Amino acid sequence: MTTAISRRERRISPVFLGLVAIMLVSAWAVWTDYSASPGFAVFLFVVSGWVVSLCLHEYAHARSALHSGDLSIGAKGYLTLNPLKYTHVALSIVLPVIFVIMGGIGLPGGAVFIERHRIQGRWRHSLISAAGPLTNVLFAAALTAPFWLGSADQVPLVFRFALAFLALLQVTAAILNFLPVPGLDGYGVIEPWLSHRIRRQVEPYAPFGLLAVFGILWIPEVNQVFFDAVDAIMRAMGVSQFDTYFGQEFFRFWQGEPQFPGLGS
Repeated sequence: MTTAISRRERRISPVFLGLVAIMLVSAWAVWTDYSASPGFAVFLFVVSGWVVSLCLHEYAHARSALHSGDLSIGAKGYLTLNPLKYTHVALSIVLPVIFVIMGGIGLPGGAVFIERHRIQGRWRHSLISAAGPLTNVLFAAALTAPFWLGSADQVPLVFRFALAFLALLQVTAAILNFLPVPGLDGYGVIEPWLSHRIRRQVEPYAPFGLLAVFGILWIPEVNQVFFDAVDAIMRAMGVSQFDTYFGQEFFRFWQGEPQFPGLGS
């Protein structure tokens, strides 16, 4: 089914490779304490890692759609992992990064346009929608591996904090994406199983689903429940609130380096 996709349409974009390079170099700078400003190195690592995860999230949607029958994915450039090829670059890349900087929360955003009429079978439609947030889950599991494997003490402290905060973003993104709200992937998972009448009634509200979710998150009680759930998941993976807190504090390098016993100066 993928034979119609040319090598050029599958070639990884230099833009994505550049993002990976920034992530790796900044990770090295944090690990070795090479940077004169550990906070700035953490900032670069987290932002570049977050954008890389967004690219992988959308790639998972596109790849699943390709194997389900939508061969138009290749021509749209979605298989190159180039974020500039997304339908809404501002919604999918710029806005999520701004939310990370402002509030330390992983903002989901739809980006790839899938021609659903080319795809047969409700399970395939559900899998395409689930593939994105499942990528965030896998990314979070990989980032927290030193914690749940019991080897976090062998990781340099600031790098451990950076891993914890980046993993927190993945967890928040996965939870929000899996909400069965129109416009989010969670709704895309259940939509194929709904009646045509219900889908027609819900369709006009899809563009406002994400805004509604974040509006509800401003309610203190809801916000508390949400972050309690996030913290519970992080603890299950071996990551403490202490790690994620200092990860975010170092990330906000413009506020000055946090004071923490054992970091030297």
